[in-house]
Amino acid sequence: MKPLFFRGIQINPMAPGSTIYLLWLLMGYTVVTATLLVSFGRISDIFGRARLYNLGFAIFTAASILLALTPGQGNAGAIELVIFRLLQGVGAGFLFSNSTAIITDAFPFSQRGMAMGLNQILAIGGSLAGLIVGGLLADLHWRLIFLVSVPVGLAGTVWSYLKLRETGTLLKDQKMDWLGNGTFIVGLTILLLGLTYGIMPYGQAKMGWGNPMVIGAIAIGIVLLALFIYVELHTEMPMFHLELFKIKAFAAGNLSLFLSSIARGGLQFMLIIWLQGIWLPLHGYSFEQTPLWAGIYMLPMMIGFFVMGPVSGYLSDRYGARGFATAGMLLSALSFVLLTRLSANFNYLPFVIILLIAGAGMGMFAAPNTTAIMNAVPPEHRGASSGMRATLQNTGTALSMTLYFSILIIGLSKNLPAAMYQGLVNAGVPAVAAQQVSNLPPTGALFAAFLGYNPMAQLLPAAVLQQLPQASQQLILGKIFFPELIAPAVMSSLRIAFYISMILSLIAAVASFLRGKRILPVECNIRR
Repeated sequence: MKPLFFRGIQINPMAPGSTIYLLWLLMGYTVVTATLLVSFGRISDIFGRARLYNLGFAIFTAASILLALTPGQGNAGAIELVIFRLLQGVGAGFLFSNSTAIITDAFPFSQRGMAMGLNQILAIGGSLAGLIVGGLLADLHWRLIFLVSVPVGLAGTVWSYLKLRETGTLLKDQKMDWLGNGTFIVGLTILLLGLTYGIMPYGQAKMGWGNPMVIGAIAIGIVLLALFIYVELHTEMPMFHLELFKIKAFAAGNLSLFLSSIARGGLQFMLIIWLQGIWLPLHGYSFEQTPLWAGIYMLPMMIGFFVMGPVSGYLSDRYGARGFATAGMLLSALSFVLLTRLSANFNYLPFVIILLIAGAGMGMFAAPNTTAIMNAVPPEHRGASSGMRATLQNTGTALSMTLYFSILIIGLSKNLPAAMYQGLVNAGVPAVAAQQVSNLPPTGALFAAFLGYNPMAQLLPAAVLQQLPQASQQLILGKIFFPELIAPAVMSSLRIAFYISMILSLIAAVASFLRGKRILPVECNIRR
């Protein structure tokens, strides 16, 4: 997302009433996808995985076209974008819930790890290519950001319709568990919405954890998910067979995946804020240039993933998943420790090495772990199992983003106001105006850094700015002033978050190790 995108619909995302639209554009897709995956996986087990995978491609492509053609402006346009983005999440739900199940059905046991590794690097590679191409095309017109995915979506829709055939075992005699689906979707949606709104300001508070709506949403979500477990244990044809968690390899694989998603899910966002808000401006890049260059400077992480993903997948087919997945999480833990040793204005070479280690760890873990999970379940439950795996991953990612943002906002709320006030006063801003700006919620400054805005141009009233001498204006709006103000608070918060992620990665490594030795895939029915 670039400033040009928001200017295209004539909205200031930093305005108090507009921040919620940005939050929904960032988090809404993840929330929708996470809540639908298990249900879509179960539906696919009944009606056909290839058919509903193809439907997902079509929905995602249609939503991309609608995003590019968004007619509205201002708040109306922002609402339209959010709705179309949520529709994209529905299409992605069908894709994510079926992709690993289709691969598992299509490949023999001895080739599944390699196939999973290739699938994952193609997915990451496509996302990376889309990010860079979209960033370049956005300078021509903001609508091209969304049109990038349309040709690929159309090609995928046609190809999957013509080439994919149903090869898995289906449960055509099964009925839908409406109560189980309802309690799960509504419960998880309400819970994730509560967590999402918790990082937004509420009244005079910097965050919304004291908001009765947030507290109520989290409580109701937990109650409904507990009710879902009760329903699934007492219904004849459940949405998801919870007894699958009695399978050691399935349970350990999903637990390690969930923990690793919490540890690493928000890492990219935090590194982007670090690069865009501090490092890149200090190295001469304008704030408007930082979104594109942040993606380029993070390429080493993708390279590490690209190299180790298929290699570890191939080797896990021969030697089992436990060693590779466990080593991958240990490498992830090491990368978090190393990140805590960097200064705000680091030398790039050590950063490259750390990103390579982080990417290699992700690659070593992802394909072997996914393959082991899918090998552990009966063929007729692969859709729902794939959906549960993806749900735990997406939910962990949402929790990770909430965790990281909360730690950052707490740190900024504690340390930034005094630094902001002193820096503005020293630059010639009147004390009253400096006090007012320094007491604003830090959420806006974080989002500004993420979007490629210079927050000072948004936070400081134009009337105050225009009254300052030219030298003071240039200082405040320059590339150095804001990064040097926020660097101490951001780095102290990031180090706390990285240490937490290190601990979670180590626990995930233990869970991965406890999956047991290599086992043959389950190719038989379980009692229903």
